[in-house]
Amino acid sequence: MKNNFNLKQKLDQHYKAFDKSQLMPDPLQFPHLFKNEKDIEIMAFIASVFAYGNVKQIINSLNKFLLICENKPYLFITNFTPQNTLSQFSFIHRFYSSNDIIQFFHLLKIAYNEFGSLKKLFLSGYNQQDENLKNAITTFNQYFLNNAQKEFKQLSRGIMFMFPLPEKGSACKRINLFLRWMIRKDDLDFGLWNRLPGRQGEIPASKLIIPVDTHVAKICKQLKLTSRKIVCWKMAEEITTNLKKFDPVDPVKYDFVICHIGMRKLEF
Repeated sequence: MKNNFNLKQKLDQHYKAFDKSQLMPDPLQFPHLFKNEKDIEIMAFIASVFAYGNVKQIINSLNKFLLICENKPYLFITNFTPQNTLSQFSFIHRFYSSNDIIQFFHLLKIAYNEFGSLKKLFLSGYNQQDENLKNAITTFNQYFLNNAQKEFKQLSRGIMFMFPLPEKGSACKRINLFLRWMIRKDDLDFGLWNRLPGRQGEIPASKLIIPVDTHVAKICKQLKLTSRKIVCWKMAEEITTNLKKFDPVDPVKYDFVICHIGMRKLEF
């Protein structure tokens, strides 16, 4: 119990220290450039989908997107036409090809045409009775995969990587990151999805799962928050369950701290 108390103290101390002034470099800095909620939502989702690999590369790719969309992400996506873009579009990010990214933008346009927002799309697969957001993530990502199959006849490696499924073992780091940004509310996270009308009520922050990448996994192993060796969905659930001992209502608030301590090679 004493070790748990000491760890909670340290986590809370770091959580308070990592405020908005400590944001950069992080993909979250991009949705913070906008005031309009539609721009924030779509920019956050695009930033999360590109949030893998070297942070400098992520920042460069997202800056390139801002140039392409002329700092109007919502307008760009909802007016996106692949046929008019192919000849002038040269944009890759690690193993996302230009074609993957064009398909991604096209899939986003279809989603916005059908649902009006990613929030409404996500809510269509959300069940308040579920322990966490695993099933809702599956429904959300499967929607994009199904549309990709219909539109493009086959799924590229890039598209499948953009929309992973937790039941196949993926930790689903990027979608969990996006959901953290949208559902939690503090100096860093927006909380745009925690004001939900009608019978759906709120999506509680307690249902979030921590976004696990190599930095988070390494620190969490050192802190004995997970006994698993390989990054996977079960590791993400185990870490989240252990963080609930420190904050059962908002366990994922520690994600930014843990990630950036690892990323910046700081002493915990």
